[in-house]
Amino acid sequence: MTHKLIKHGPKIALFEPDIPQNTAAIIRTCACLGAKLEIIEPCGFLLNDKRFRRVVMDYMDEKDLRFYQSFEHFYKSKKNQRIILMTTKASISYTDFKFNKNDTILFGRESAGVPIKIHEMLKTKLKIPMKNRKRSLNISTSVAIILGESLRQIGLI
Repeated sequence: MTHKLIKHGPKIALFEPDIPQNTAAIIRTCACLGAKLEIIEPCGFLLNDKRFRRVVMDYMDEKDLRFYQSFEHFYKSKKNQRIILMTTKASISYTDFKFNKNDTILFGRESAGVPIKIHEMLKTKLKIPMKNRKRSLNISTSVAIILGESLRQIGLI
């Protein structure tokens, strides 16, 4: 009998996503790069939304997607695991950080980020440096940048 080697890597978590096309694009990115995706509800859309389905196509595999009914449920499930918050308010660049294979990388809502109480709960906060005082990148672009770097660092790509 042969066994397939499964390499576990970082997980991407979305806090209450509110734009279906972005979430669908992130599902595709995670599927193509072999990362698990965790969604903290409530979402600002239904998973049967036609805008969501058009972008996600056949990339959504339920075994690589987990839903949490609240941030509290998500946080409790992460005992002894590092949660990294990606935020424009961080002082540390992702390029100056060492990712681990069991990290969960959390991205806030497109419209509002995460509440201040979550900022206060999480120790590790990173940013993607931007030029010319631009506000932020699209969340799906940010996920691709951070997931690619974390996978590179831990040797999975």
